[in-house]
Amino acid sequence: MRHYKSYEEMRGKFAWDIPSRYNIGVDIVDRHADVDPFATALIYESAAGEVVRYTFQDLKRLSNRLANALAAKGVRRGDRVAVLLPQSVETIVGHVAAYKLGAIALPLFTQFGPEALHYRLTDSGAKALITNAECVDKIMAMRADLPDLGTVLLTGNDKLAGVDRFDELVAAGHEDFEPEDTAPDDPALIIYTSGTTGNPKGALHGHRVLLGHLPGVELPHNFFPRPGDLFWTPADWAWIGGLIDVLLPSLHHKVPVLARRGRKFDPEEAFALMARHNVRNAFLPPTALKLMRQVPQPKQRYGYALRSIGSGGETLGEELMQWGRETFGLDINEFYGQTECNLIVGNCGELMPIRLGSMGRAIPGHEVGIVDDDGTPLADGMVGNIAVRKPDPVMFLGYWNNPRATTDKFAGDWLLTGDTGRRDEEGYFWFSGRSDDVITSAGYRIGPAEVEDTLIRHPAVAMAAVIGKPDPVRTEIVKAFIVLARPDTASDALRDDIQDFVRQRLAAYEYPREIEFVDELPMTATGKIMRRELRMRERGQPEK
Repeated sequence: MRHYKSYEEMRGKFAWDIPSRYNIGVDIVDRHADVDPFATALIYESAAGEVVRYTFQDLKRLSNRLANALAAKGVRRGDRVAVLLPQSVETIVGHVAAYKLGAIALPLFTQFGPEALHYRLTDSGAKALITNAECVDKIMAMRADLPDLGTVLLTGNDKLAGVDRFDELVAAGHEDFEPEDTAPDDPALIIYTSGTTGNPKGALHGHRVLLGHLPGVELPHNFFPRPGDLFWTPADWAWIGGLIDVLLPSLHHKVPVLARRGRKFDPEEAFALMARHNVRNAFLPPTALKLMRQVPQPKQRYGYALRSIGSGGETLGEELMQWGRETFGLDINEFYGQTECNLIVGNCGELMPIRLGSMGRAIPGHEVGIVDDDGTPLADGMVGNIAVRKPDPVMFLGYWNNPRATTDKFAGDWLLTGDTGRRDEEGYFWFSGRSDDVITSAGYRIGPAEVEDTLIRHPAVAMAAVIGKPDPVRTEIVKAFIVLARPDTASDALRDDIQDFVRQRLAAYEYPREIEFVDELPMTATGKIMRRELRMRERGQPEK
């Protein structure tokens, strides 16, 4: 990205360049392998400290072989290929092979429990799945209930009946593969996002989603890329923050990505890792930054030299911003978006003043506004729905198998983010709150419905309601209000058992860290839980 003199100049000169034919896999791997095959694409550090480098030529050969192997297994254009893996070369190869096949990649989080996985695999109708030894048992236990899932590939050296070895299948595949001729609007990716009611929804994106993301990566990362850049994030590549905020844009720009598998974020190791590999660019969620702030004297102890830090998902606040300046010698640039339409607002300390507490200004190329519930734009200074006008290349194609939810997401030509805020006279956006019940915890967006549905499956639970409770480190924690089938059974042991029940079935970040047993829940006349009253009660505010 060229260095502009002002935000106004950049916005005035910006124009989208979306080709008539476009394929993510060809763009991020084959294009570079054909010109500079030995350029480094991935630096992988194992938990034991072993470092392996992969070139673009390596990724092209591996993804071609896997694409041929999947095709031989019957995977065709439009089929869903699930990738249930942590940060690894196999994750990249799985995605690229799916894109080049014209299939639809389905990234899945390794910490998902059986029920979370079962729903996503069933709803998507995944035909193939790539996973590792740590997750395969969960898949095999439910495989009989997944009639569409014909192929399971297992990475590593383990062997299992009814499962193909990833490395053996790839080794047997031919190195030559002719990628499908895809258009920018052809489906490429499904990422499931939690909602406030019902089951999670699959946000379906076209191949153009990567091109739509580029300005929102390039600006907050101080005119990314520049010579010597190297990108790392602790965010899992199963989420849009790790996958399309870091991995795919970096490979598009032929910038190497650092990958390291870690089951739990270690703030000390984060500093050491960035210093060890001379990381220049990092996406660090606010919770990660808050944990890193607790590390004593990092500037004196580690020789890191970052050029840019982007952060999003939660507001940073003045104290964290000042710590970032003192610790890294640069501004942490906040940005804003969501799975359905990501990286649409952001900051760039090198281009425009950062106003503490603001999410930044509209990223060039995106028309972001504040509208009422009918989609009518509101004047600057008024609080309303944060919205994005269509068409927009970063915008999702729709929710998978859910046209009603897709329709409800829009008010006229405006996509409603579900968040409220205001825009000031200079175009800075200020977050006010969520217009729904989604919980933001440690950067994850958690829909209460899925947690509540799991809670009431516990034999001791009669009714349950879930809200976000303010927390200084995680922004919010999941708190559950539970009406027991037998009130006299309430105990600390039962509370622990219920928490473990959810943790085993969903994901570790979704379980209620706090449970309060209550006699009844506030309900509407039609029997809907009034979570707003519970939030107000939790914050000590009078009920209205």
